[in-house]
Amino acid sequence: MHIRPILAAILSLALSLPTAAQRVRLVRDAAHPAVHVTIDGRPFTDFFFPDTVAKPVLYPIHAPNGTVVTRGFPITPKAGEPTDHPHHLGLWLNYGDVNGLDFWNNSSAIPAEKRGGYGEVRFDRITRMRDGRRGELSYTARWMGPDGTRHLDETTTLSFGVADGAWVIDRRTTLTAARPVLFRDNKEGMLGLRVAHELQIPTKETKTYTDANGIVTTVKEVTDKIANGNYLAANGRQGDDVWSSKAAWCLMYGKMGADSVGILIIDHPGNVGYPTHWHARGYGLFAANPLGVKVFTNGKQELNHSLKTGESMTVRYRVVISAGARVPDAARITAWEQDFAKGKD
Repeated sequence: MHIRPILAAILSLALSLPTAAQRVRLVRDAAHPAVHVTIDGRPFTDFFFPDTVAKPVLYPIHAPNGTVVTRGFPITPKAGEPTDHPHHLGLWLNYGDVNGLDFWNNSSAIPAEKRGGYGEVRFDRITRMRDGRRGELSYTARWMGPDGTRHLDETTTLSFGVADGAWVIDRRTTLTAARPVLFRDNKEGMLGLRVAHELQIPTKETKTYTDANGIVTTVKEVTDKIANGNYLAANGRQGDDVWSSKAAWCLMYGKMGADSVGILIIDHPGNVGYPTHWHARGYGLFAANPLGVKVFTNGKQELNHSLKTGESMTVRYRVVISAGARVPDAARITAWEQDFAKGKD
C-alpha cells in the first residue's frame, strides 16, 4: 500500500473543506420577521422584513470583531447618534423615482396626506436558504404603489461569506417590469447603507438636504469626538469630495473601539452606468447610485432608464466589512474587486 499518496489525498480533502470559522448558518426566526445570519456562531446580520419598514433590509450588520457598523435608529436607537432620515436603515436597495413614485424616502414618518407619492418594496417569500462555506438566501418582493399597482417584481439572492478575514455580502437583484417602468433620473438610490456614528465624517456645521419631493432634512453638526470616519474611492477622491464622483469602488473607514473598521462597496462591471456615481454623504449615508446622473453632473448629463413590460434589469454589488489593526490596502481591495468581476450574468 502506498501511504504517501493516501496521506496527500487526505490532506487535500481537509484543505478543501470549510473550516468552522468560515461556516455560515442561516436560521429563520420563528417569532419575528427575520433570518439570522451567523459565521462560526457569531452574529453577522439579520435579513429583516417587517411590514412596518418600507423595504426588506439587512439590519443590524456586524464586523468580524463583533462591532455593529450600522446606525441603530430608528429601530434600536443609541444614545448620541443622529436621528435624521428615518428611512435610512441597515443595508437596502430601492430608488427615488419609479413611475413617479418615491420608494427611497418612504417611512412611517411620511404624513398620511402625502403617502400617495410613495412606493413600497413588499417582501413576498423566501425561496431558498443554504448554509455552508458561503451562506445563501434568495427571496422575492413586489414594488407596489399606494393604490395597489404592482410596478416591479424583484428576485434577490444574498450571499454571505469570508474572504481574507473580512466578512462579505454579495447581492444580486433582478427587477422585472410588471408594467412599463421608467426609472427617472434621481439622486436617491440605489444600494444604500446607513453607518454607525463613529464612521461619520466629523463636521462643525449644520447642513440641510432636500429630497426630490422638496422635503428638507437638517443634519446637525457633530459636537462630540466620536465621529472619525472618512471615504476613499477608486478614483482617488476622499472625504466629502467622493460625493457625485464615479468609481468602481468606495471604502468608508474609521476607528470603532480599538480597531480600524472598513466598509467597502464594489460595483459590478455588468451594472448599468458602471462605474457608479457615489451618493456618499459625510453624515453616514453610503450609497451607490448608477442612475442619478443629472444631479451628480450639475445637469450636464441625464439618464432615464426604462423597461418594457416583462423586461428586466439586474444589478450586483459586493459589500466587504473588515476590522483590525488597519483598513484594507490596495492589494486586498483589488483582489476582492477582481474576484467579484468574474461573476458575469
